Amino acid sequence: MNQIFVAFMLLVGAVYGPQVAFSQTAAAPTAAAPTASEQNLLLLRKDLRSQKKQIIAANLPLTEAEALKFWPIYDQYTSEVAKINDSKLSLIKEYADNIATLTDAQAQSIMERWTAADDAALQLRIKYVPIIQKVLPGKKTALFFQLDRRIAGLMDVQVASEIPLVEP
Repeated sequence: MNQIFVAFMLLVGAVYGPQVAFSQTAAAPTAAAPTASEQNLLLLRKDLRSQKKQIIAANLPLTEAEALKFWPIYDQYTSEVAKINDSKLSLIKEYADNIATLTDAQAQSIMERWTAADDAALQLRIKYVPIIQKVLPGKKTALFFQLDRRIAGLMDVQVASEIPLVEP
């Protein structure tokens, strides 16, 4: 399983790395690489979702009957997660665009909206626990959410490691 997570982390880096560039100093942020178009971003994110699904499939043993019920729910869940991640990506871009001139009010606003996005992700998981419990037994439901949290945690660490801290 560790090899899968390493591959996933590299893919996360490929998605976020070239899309939002930060200056290493307090100067203005660099522009996104000219070859990284919005269409490329969408394709990378689609690949990321596919890779996540492969990780789940490889680590969540499902019977054929369970799989028939689970995967459509998973796809719906993933589309809702993608909306939350869209808002986080937007915040990262906003931060990158303003890092050199960030005001206290902007920093506060970005922080509050990021916290709201984190809360939305938690609320989404809470919403889906009983839905998934209807199609999977308890241990498999728990395993799915453990895998989901580990993957999300790896993504959070990867993204956070690329974002410079706010200069006081």
